[in-house]
Amino acid sequence: MARVDDAAPAYADMAVPKGPTAIGLALRGLTKFGSIIVFLLAWEILASSGVFSPFLLPKFSVVIGRILTDMADGIWFINLGETLYRALFGFISAAIIGIPLGILMGRIGSIRWFFDPVVSIGFPAPKVAFLPVFILWFDLFDTAKIFLVAFTAIFPIVAASWAGTFAVDKNLIWSARSLGANQREILYEIILPAAMPQVLTGLQIALPISMIVALVAEFLMGGNGLGGTMIEAQRFGDSPGVFAGIVSIALAGMVLIKSLEYLRRRLLSWHPETEALTA
Repeated sequence: MARVDDAAPAYADMAVPKGPTAIGLALRGLTKFGSIIVFLLAWEILASSGVFSPFLLPKFSVVIGRILTDMADGIWFINLGETLYRALFGFISAAIIGIPLGILMGRIGSIRWFFDPVVSIGFPAPKVAFLPVFILWFDLFDTAKIFLVAFTAIFPIVAASWAGTFAVDKNLIWSARSLGANQREILYEIILPAAMPQVLTGLQIALPISMIVALVAEFLMGGNGLGGTMIEAQRFGDSPGVFAGIVSIALAGMVLIKSLEYLRRRLLSWHPETEALTA
């Protein structure tokens, strides 16, 4: 009869799974950012071809040089910090108010009855039109811009939190009550985990909206920030400065969106959607 020791060498010859190689990681990166690389190469080639004048379309290399010069002067970091401060402060304020309000609307009928018309009318309305009102109420500086960002971002957050809470399986709640769970335990153990994907979706929608509204407010009101710098560059015919602002906004937005995607994967590590993404 064969012994266990006789079978051991057979397992020793089995191939051990290896991690991704450097070439594999490079190909994966090219696949992931291939469209961006192609776009930037096309931009550089088209700007160098002479089809457009340097005023209408400066080279991408020239724009990058302008960004590096502004970084060396420190002005780039100041303007980026001003824009991110307004966008993120308004976004976080909207999340602090919007998530609890959406959950309450999904759980309590009287609150839903009271706020439903406001959300239904305000969600599709152009919130930027309220900027003159906020300027009259507050000032020409950061307060009006932040309030406009928060006012715009709160609607998708409330709607997503409301939808996620309202869609929680009622059988789970009834089962928890039958087992003696109180309202706090039901909220933290059932409702919040079940509604979390929808809540995070609302945050992912509201974050780029916050960036856009902060920039529009800077376009209209001026001052420091990427938006105000772009308008100033446009007035003086500084085409590389305008495009440098566009590239800076795109980079900042990509970093923020990817950071929120990473946070979503971490918070939903138990969820089937994360398992499907990592499969």
